Amino acid sequence: MTRRELIHKELATLYKTGAELAMSFQKKEEKQFHYDYQSWYTVALKAVASLASDRLPEFRSYYEVDPKRKSMGYGTYVIQDYLKGVAPGSYHLQDFDTRAEVIKCFLNQLAIVNAINGRVDSVLSNIEGELYAELQDNEVASARQLAKVSPRAAGALVGVLIEGHLQKVAVAHSVKIAKKNPTIADLNDPLKSASVIDTPAWRKISFLADLRNLCSHKKDSDPTKEQVEELIQGAEWLTKNVF
Repeated sequence: MTRRELIHKELATLYKTGAELAMSFQKKEEKQFHYDYQSWYTVALKAVASLASDRLPEFRSYYEVDPKRKSMGYGTYVIQDYLKGVAPGSYHLQDFDTRAEVIKCFLNQLAIVNAINGRVDSVLSNIEGELYAELQDNEVASARQLAKVSPRAAGALVGVLIEGHLQKVAVAHSVKIAKKNPTIADLNDPLKSASVIDTPAWRKISFLADLRNLCSHKKDSDPTKEQVEELIQGAEWLTKNVF
């Protein structure tokens, strides 16, 4: 089971457990609501915070008492009130149904948990993308440091970075690459044919491929620091503009 599948499964279980608890509470069959809800809320709160932080304040508002609340009643009564055993004392709220208000709040929380399941893939993709971008930045920084000692080695390192990024772009656009271990040129041409990149980008990547070959293959002359820096700058441009 993949990481994504596991998260989907855990969220589905979390929703099901909550829905069953809410149904039992509504039917007045739940004997340990205070304990079972607290256990559910603790897990659900962490899930919402991790996968839908923009919904976290709303999720918490159905449980926590608003410190700015001026009165207790319809629209302000929350689950925490019920767990504390408090209820509105106003004469005009004599028929106030605390359990019904709890169910409203609980169902809203369940709706948020259910909605998260549909966002898992995009959230994880964003996280993976951010981590990948950070890794690329670190590799570029390492290449600049290495260039002070060995421009050729730094150029070879950046070449691997460029190849890896182009392979990721090809996969993202479902572009088939014939070779098992493609070079920059082997990746550049199919991407242009598939209109993933335009002609100016293709020419720039072709130039980077030439610089990379200069660094990776023994020639009569070594690459200059200026050429390696140009290759590094090209890699930075590529990773931030071609997706």
